[in-house]
Formats: sequence, C-alpha cells, structure tokens
Amino acid sequence: MTTQTRLSFKEMCAKFDVTPRTLRYYEYIELLTPDREGRSRFYGPREVARMTLILRGRKFGFQLEDIRQWLLIYEEDGTEAQMQAWIAMADRQLDELAEQKRQLDEAMAELKSLRDRTEASLKG
Repeated sequence: MTTQTRLSFKEMCAKFDVTPRTLRYYEYIELLTPDREGRSRFYGPREVARMTLILRGRKFGFQLEDIRQWLLIYEEDGTEAQMQAWIAMADRQLDELAEQKRQLDEAMAELKSLRDRTEASLKG
C-alpha cells in the first residue's frame, strides 16, 4: 500500500471531522485497526470504509457495540450475513426512533398547550 492510499492519524481526524480522542477510542474498542509504524498510525481504504460506516451508524443512533458486532459479522461471515444483520438492526432502530418521535410529539404538544394557556392568562 502506498502512502497516497493511506491517511495519517491527523488526516483521518480531519477527513471525518472527529477529535483525536474519538479516533483513539474507536481503536481502543477495536472498531478500527490502523497500521502502525513506530508511534505513527496509518489508515488504509478498509479503515476509511469502516469509519464511514461507524459514523453513519452513529448518525442513525446505533450504539457503538451494535456497530462493532455488525462489522464483525462481515469479517467472519461475509456480506450477505452482514446485510441480514443490518436489516434486523435497522428494524429495531426504526422502532426505537418511532417511539422517541412519539414521545417528543407528546412533549411538544403538552408544552405548546401550557404555553398557550399561560399566554391566554396574561391577556386576560
């Protein structure tokens, strides 16, 4: 692998707009395994792809352990097994997000009602 296809630690942080602490943590929990040369770390295409998936999973609210398990399925069982696991994870997350949305809608309706009653009492 040439240096053009690898990113340094600093470049990886910049590319994905993450802090060094975040990147080190993802390594610590074995989501990423960069190449090491002395004290330097280098991230190849595999790690860049994994980071893309990690951040996408975080955006959708997945826990890091779920993402780690999902990435392990690919390593051990291949693409089809990973896609099946992804569908199951997505279904669970969609249910959870729908419940959170219902709770938010309820809280917003209650807050608006209280706000409107308070405003009405001020007017008269």
